[in-house]
Amino acid sequence: MEKKRILIVDDDKSLLKSLTEILQTEGYKIDTAETGKEALEKSSAQYYDLALLDIKLPDMEGTELLRTINGHLPETIKIIITGYPSMENAVKALNLRADAYLMKPVNPEELLKTIEQKLKEQDEADQVTEKKVTKWIETRAEKLWARH
Repeated sequence: MEKKRILIVDDDKSLLKSLTEILQTEGYKIDTAETGKEALEKSSAQYYDLALLDIKLPDMEGTELLRTINGHLPETIKIIITGYPSMENAVKALNLRADAYLMKPVNPEELLKTIEQKLKEQDEADQVTEKKVTKWIETRAEKLWARH
């Protein structure tokens, strides 16, 4: 199975390093970004299966980054991580189609469980889509053959 690509966006260098080590140990391919601008450059050039987004970045709000990434990578799973939890930013993140919302300090087991669950849901959705397309093609082919 192909390794899943994850983009971690956070301005805390020590958190980036520890999350990178944890996720690489689990077999994920990791890229990191310390600013929203850097994250947008990387996500414009590369597809990511999942993005971990800090809500407070030096150059933009994580919710703004979430909205922009949704625009060009709609299938990417987006998980918001925040040290500033509030009902307002949780609701805003979920309204912008964040797939999960985790609070710092991030529990590594909870993070891995959330990532695995969301990637599994993504794979299942992809399989359903492939099956639907295959079934549609088969049905169209049968109808075409029936006409001749």
